[in-house]
Amino acid sequence: QRPILPAHSKNHKLSKTVTTMASLLSATSAVHSRNGQSCLPIHSSEGQATIPVRFDGTNLSISTNPTANIIDGSSIDHGITKAPYERSFSPYEFNGGTTLAISGPDYAVVAADTRLSSGYEILSRNVSKLHPLTERCVLGSAGCKTDVDQLRSVLDIKMKVYQHNHRKPMATPSVAQMLGNTLYMKRFFPYYSFNVLAGIDSEGKGAVYSYDAIGSFERTPFSASGSGQSFLIPLMDNVISHKNRLDEQRDLPVEEVVEIVKDAFLTAGERDIYTGDAVEIKIITKEGIRTEMFNLKAD
Repeated sequence: QRPILPAHSKNHKLSKTVTTMASLLSATSAVHSRNGQSCLPIHSSEGQATIPVRFDGTNLSISTNPTANIIDGSSIDHGITKAPYERSFSPYEFNGGTTLAISGPDYAVVAADTRLSSGYEILSRNVSKLHPLTERCVLGSAGCKTDVDQLRSVLDIKMKVYQHNHRKPMATPSVAQMLGNTLYMKRFFPYYSFNVLAGIDSEGKGAVYSYDAIGSFERTPFSASGSGQSFLIPLMDNVISHKNRLDEQRDLPVEEVVEIVKDAFLTAGERDIYTGDAVEIKIITKEGIRTEMFNLKAD
């Protein structure tokens, strides 16, 4: 059997509970009555009232002191104050990946890894980031997969319109300008795509173009983009641009450039979790485009 408590003990506990509830209700009423007149007002999405909030961490709940009437913003009780939750949305997602393009005297090499990531998750190990636009021009894109797909679709449509109007494929420098115009057209809501363009120009020389997010571009000896960009560019500065070297610079054969590309992606894959699985390499010459695959780390 449960012990029977004395009547004065029951009355004491009941009066204490009533006092606590009364203090809580009075504090809540006082908070809403002040309506943020002497403190920072936070407008609630659940009503028209505003509440004063303190962010200094000195008061972690509603004060039982009727003269305080301040709520600390570091631990808001949404059930009492009806303060809004913070919600956010981003139209972009970074899906990782690295691209690299190198131009030669009569060829261009463009490569990209095949890993598709989201945060710390690998969504796919076999997604191509290279997209041929003509038989002599290839686009490499890393970044947000949906934006990359949309950009490819827009470029393909423009390429077909040009083909029908002029009865010939677009030249590589013209493709470079068209890509810059397409990116600039979306400058107020840019494609989240980091692009490199590689191909053969009308003189049969290798051409590589480097882009920013809104279409500014330049022709360069090489270009890299994506999550592993910072690992590849210093290496390319040394072995391709021949910066700060005393030995004589020479034209590299395409086979040697392909081996450099493989070593570069092995290097990037050691330090960048978004680069891995395999690297797809496209060699562009006046005869056309051929593809090689090279496996990378899968972890």
